[in-house]
Amino acid sequence: MSYHPQDPHSPHYPPQPPHGDYGGRRGRDGSEALANVVRVVTGAIATIFALHIVFVVFDANQGNEFVSFVYGAAKVFVLGLGDVFTPDDALLGVVLNYGLAALVYLVIGQLVIKALRR
Repeated sequence: MSYHPQDPHSPHYPPQPPHGDYGGRRGRDGSEALANVVRVVTGAIATIFALHIVFVVFDANQGNEFVSFVYGAAKVFVLGLGDVFTPDDALLGVVLNYGLAALVYLVIGQLVIKALRR
């Protein structure tokens, strides 16, 4: 049996750790999955706010089930931000308040995602 030293230009030089070595990888995969969930949830809530604004601006039929669902979901998720601004024009108030709520969700979501990735 002869010994042949490994070629230093080989992709396996130096020897790589076995694939079963999860060291710190398992925690990163879990936090990345959680970050993706946060991204999807905050994006969905911001989309609900945007749809609510569009439906109010264009006077959508409140009898429609989808419009009614979006209206109800927006009211649930607004969490007290629905009356921050009280201009004389109610339409402008909806745009400002629900736009602010969408922005708050997106900013807080991004901060949580960054914290999870550290």
